[in-house]
Amino acid sequence: MKIKIYFISLLLFFSITSATLYAQKSLPSGKIMAEAYQKAAKEKKNVIVVFKASWCGWCKKMIAAINDESCRELFNKYYVITELTVDERGENKNLENVGADIIRKKYKGEKAGLPFWLIMDKDGKKLEDSYMRKENQSADEPGESIGCPASDEEVMAFCIKLKNTSKLNDQEIALIAERFKKNR
Repeated sequence: MKIKIYFISLLLFFSITSATLYAQKSLPSGKIMAEAYQKAAKEKKNVIVVFKASWCGWCKKMIAAINDESCRELFNKYYVITELTVDERGENKNLENVGADIIRKKYKGEKAGLPFWLIMDKDGKKLEDSYMRKENQSADEPGESIGCPASDEEVMAFCIKLKNTSKLNDQEIALIAERFKKNR
């Protein structure tokens, strides 16, 4: 009888464990961010965190632009690029990174739409975010979200944020701007 209970308990444990592992296919955001900060510290870079979803066309355009051969090396030279998945629906809910929504909310990005992005230093201090703010507006207040830069105004604001957080020169910034303008 004890052996039967033991085997049933063991079977139940493995069933729950495998179901949990199957349901959660993505890494927790805390682990992803810790690895990004560690890499940034080692390589003397900042971190770009892109909050995205599988259904989001603008998110795909943002990631494609960052990874485009015309500017991928420039981003990789100065940044560790990190993606956190949020706002998934239905059968894709398991793609979300646990805790990513909490990070996004901490930086007032929950109403910004997607993609929402942050530029952080190696210690996790926010340097920039995807908001364009008016001249007198506090950096703690949400502004108008750039999302995936495409318009001239959005691309210019994005490039200023890159210039403020890296050693990209004007020629490199121009290459990035040219690529992002193709998102229109």
